[in-house]
Amino acid sequence: MVLESLSPLPGAINLLLVLLSVLTSAFTAAVGVGGGVLMLMALAQVMPATALIPVHGMVQLGSNVGRTALTWRHVDRATLGAFLPGVVLGALAAAWLLVRLPAGVLELCIAAFVLFTCWGPGLPKRALGRAGVLVVGAVTTLLSSLVGASGPVVAAFIKQRQPGRLAKVATFSACMLAQHLTKAFVFGVAGFVFHDWLALILLMVGAGFLGTWLGLRLLHRLSEHRFETLFRWALTLLALRLVWLGGQRLVGT
Repeated sequence: MVLESLSPLPGAINLLLVLLSVLTSAFTAAVGVGGGVLMLMALAQVMPATALIPVHGMVQLGSNVGRTALTWRHVDRATLGAFLPGVVLGALAAAWLLVRLPAGVLELCIAAFVLFTCWGPGLPKRALGRAGVLVVGAVTTLLSSLVGASGPVVAAFIKQRQPGRLAKVATFSACMLAQHLTKAFVFGVAGFVFHDWLALILLMVGAGFLGTWLGLRLLHRLSEHRFETLFRWALTLLALRLVWLGGQRLVGT
């Protein structure tokens, strides 16, 4: 009965989601990216569409709070400071935006950017400056409120600015923390009732903190070269999934 009371979902599903929160948080902490998208894919299989993005956002907010707290001294403050104003602009735009791109186009654009940053030439220095970080913060916050997970884009951009694995994970986590925090505002304005899902969200956040601790222990054992390889391929696989998803949606329209 306790598991049944966590959310409108069946008790067994609630338990599976809590366990999944441990695994996905550990994956992101160890590899640098990917756990949020994996979580979103799993939630999409069992959760009503109206609850999917706000619940996912609050769970990811909690996970990134834990990851940022454990890696705070490695956060690039300059990148975070430039990213935050963009987050505010993107959240304000998301709160009133009604028009969306045709189905599939958004996914293909994100995939193209991620693949370019992973395998193409490095971004020009101007794009990596404060103005570039601000634009990325605004655009990805807007995307996050529309499609749920903008992590691959943020991670791909931060990859170009941060030389070390701990700096990548820490700065990415801090940026995503700010981004997911805005969803409480965006979906609160839209009228979403968080109370029905609050118990499940809190339990998944606690499980995510455990996963983050486990993942960071694994991260410290990875060499810089192995981390960079895993990070790049994780981004690439996520981008290829977006190509497949975007192509399907384009064909279906």
